[in-house]
Amino acid sequence: MSTVSLAERRERQKRHDAERAAHLARRETFETRRRSAEELRALAEEAERRFDSPDTTTEQVLTWVAETFGLRTAVACSMADAVLPAVVAEYVPWVDTLFLDTGYHFAETLGTREAVELSMRLTIVDVRPEQSVAEQDAAHGADLFARDPALCCRLRKVEPLTRTLAQYEAWITGVRRDEGPTRADTPWVTWDAKNGLVKINPLASWTFDEVLDYAREHDVIVNPLVGDGYPSIGCRPCTRRVAPGEDPRAGRWAGFEKTECGLHT
Repeated sequence: MSTVSLAERRERQKRHDAERAAHLARRETFETRRRSAEELRALAEEAERRFDSPDTTTEQVLTWVAETFGLRTAVACSMADAVLPAVVAEYVPWVDTLFLDTGYHFAETLGTREAVELSMRLTIVDVRPEQSVAEQDAAHGADLFARDPALCCRLRKVEPLTRTLAQYEAWITGVRRDEGPTRADTPWVTWDAKNGLVKINPLASWTFDEVLDYAREHDVIVNPLVGDGYPSIGCRPCTRRVAPGEDPRAGRWAGFEKTECGLHT
């Protein structure tokens, strides 16, 4: 049982909010030129060779990220858990953490997002599509996700993320090799030609159990759905529970051949 008093919690929250405000003020004065696509591609290709070793560690990769990109770094987080931004924030404090606010999330996912913003040393950036759900329904018909999930993902995830990533030089994802066959060869660092920046996967070699172990050991927030049969969490209409022994991503777009939303392909 926690022995922290309400007054202590309030004081801790005040310090947290003050640190965030100071970071945001510093970021307003950040004017470093964004490197060209050619420069970024050269950095990515050199890093891919450098880290192409079974001895590479998450710490080595993120130390390089902090030294090379600093505030030009963004973390993509689905709010299945906050392990990825927690790990990255050890190297890039108050790192921009992109949350794709599709309009279709589970209430638990939105609650996790709020808890993460209130308690962790990172900066949530809500990435939203150009159309609300109602506007998309009017343009394409209701429940587009049930008829054309690829188009729905493109409109509500891929295109908004592409627009947002244009201001960064590197984006960090939580893609892991153990998540399924389509991700088995995930590199530590790669050139993302589609978005024109460097893509880093610092948890590539981690297992699902290692993610949960880290969360327990470091008191990192985890979406309650993870413990309720959802090892991979996306939009509510397109995500189901996974049976024991199933591929962790089997609950995504069940009934369709689709296995990826398009962000990582």
